[in-house]
Amino acid sequence: MRRLTVVQLLPALESGGVERSTLEIAEALVRAGHRAIVVSAGGRLVPALQALGAEHITLDIGRKSLLTLRHVRALRALFAHERVDLVHARSRLPAWLAVFALRGMRNRPRFVTTVHGLNSPSRYSAVMTRGERVICVSDTVRHYVLQHYPATDTARLRVIPRGIDTAMFPRAPYPDAARAWAATQHPALAAAGPLLLLPGRGTRLKGHADALRLLAGLRGAGSEATLWLPGAREAGREAYIAELEREAAALGVAEAVVFTPPTHEIARAYAASDLVLQLSRKPESFGRTVVEALSVGRPVLGWAHGGVGELLAQLQPRGGVAPFDADALLQAARDLLAQPPSPPATIPHTLRAMQESTLAVYTELCG
Repeated sequence: MRRLTVVQLLPALESGGVERSTLEIAEALVRAGHRAIVVSAGGRLVPALQALGAEHITLDIGRKSLLTLRHVRALRALFAHERVDLVHARSRLPAWLAVFALRGMRNRPRFVTTVHGLNSPSRYSAVMTRGERVICVSDTVRHYVLQHYPATDTARLRVIPRGIDTAMFPRAPYPDAARAWAATQHPALAAAGPLLLLPGRGTRLKGHADALRLLAGLRGAGSEATLWLPGAREAGREAYIAELEREAAALGVAEAVVFTPPTHEIARAYAASDLVLQLSRKPESFGRTVVEALSVGRPVLGWAHGGVGELLAQLQPRGGVAPFDADALLQAARDLLAQPPSPPATIPHTLRAMQESTLAVYTELCG
């Protein structure tokens, strides 16, 4: 295959799933001998991108302002000057700018979009369905697109689940020495009872309050369970944490809950736990936590909606519970702790599979 020049567009390179996927595809392009360019406002991940052998061009294409339209001319000039073969937009405003920039070009690059999230349906969001190929990160996203944008040509849709590097989440024996490591992170994690883990940012959508009520139910039934919430304690989230601490005190479980900042050793946190929770109140497009935890070999319990429900149905059906049914959640937790299911023999949603499938879409369009 001839060497391609591929440009990926997104608002910034700070952190998050979209940003991670951008770097992963840039890495795959460079490894395959292609040229990878990323256009964004910049951010802390730019050095990591450049270390992969990719290039970064700084344009503030994610700021919601009429002034952002001035970047259309710069993008059109970039596409022409660098003889770009394919433009891959990963966010709505950058996608609109790409549509305007590609309009009227003589040697027009091919155009791909990825629908990463379940954005509110609107004409503004509909731009993500205008790619010559529209990548959906799960079947949940594909169904959402067809439900809200029924005019979308199904032949353009490609489901490519996000993937993990299973080497970063190796299968851990049970019990694992990681429990001793966890005890060094907070004294309460040295408790002998079951450890429940709910990783995620300090936001109400992550379902921390549901986890607190679950913990209270388990302890009320005689369990000495502890709940660890890595990532919940963040700068700017102090009021929310104080609210959760008051809720924990009211439920009588304050001494059994640990709020900590995000950890770079999340795989060890999974290995230290007995049950991983995914209780997002809003349906998610994929549900990376499910795949990571199952790769390590720990059971997962979550609300069966969105991408999380999809993954649990595929990989560990016993972990899916009807959304917001607290009694069913408690019963499922007790069952999973008493008789943990065998983890999947293999994890199909791998990083390499995601990279190869995405490059196959590029090949399909560019020949």
